[in-house]
Formats: sequence, structure tokens, C-alpha cells
Amino acid sequence: MTAPSLAQAQTQAQPPSPITTGVMVILTVKAGVTREQVMAVMPDEIRQTVQLYLSGKVREWYSRSDGRGVVFLLDAKDTSEAQAIMEGLPLSKLDIMDHDYIAVGPLLPLRLLLAKP
Repeated sequence: MTAPSLAQAQTQAQPPSPITTGVMVILTVKAGVTREQVMAVMPDEIRQTVQLYLSGKVREWYSRSDGRGVVFLLDAKDTSEAQAIMEGLPLSKLDIMDHDYIAVGPLLPLRLLLAKP
């Protein structure tokens, strides 16, 4: 049996890179924006968000418990794709919401369960 090469040893030692399977988008109403400003846009925002859901782009959506926005889980390969999706919505076009994008994927430590003892 031969010893593994240096390159093989380094490859085996490096953890697998994370896989992005979606992007979480946290939307927060910007400071100084009134509820009335947001609500004036909501009928169009809701219709377009439902279209994104029906087309498979929005997997999950939640209201923030603090009442300051929403959280979406988008079916996107990276944050750039998620940003392109969100930029098409009315609230984004009016620039009255802040957006935080977080790429998410499988929980990597679960791979330890598959490792041979």
C-alpha cells in the first residue's frame, strides 16, 4: 500500500466548501419611512411576491415579529441572483427597505455523521 501524495493529503484535510441552496433576505424598513409609505405600495408588492412564489423563486416568507419588515428564503444560487430578484419588487424600486442577503446551504457539521469511525 502506498502513502497518499502530498496533494491528496491536503485535499483530504480541507473541509468541503459550502454549497449554496438558497438565500435568506431580511428586509427592514429604512429609518424615517412611514407606515403609510409602505402600505401605499403593498398591493403591488404582494401581487409580485405571490408571482415569485408561484414561479418557485420564493420558497418561504415570514413577517418579522418586530413589525419592521419581512424575511424571505429565495431559491437562488447566490446573493447576486437574490439581489436581482428583489430589485424587481416595488418596495425595492422605491428604495424604502434595507436588504440583508445571507447565502445558506446544508449544515456542514452533519457530514461528521457520515464519517467512518
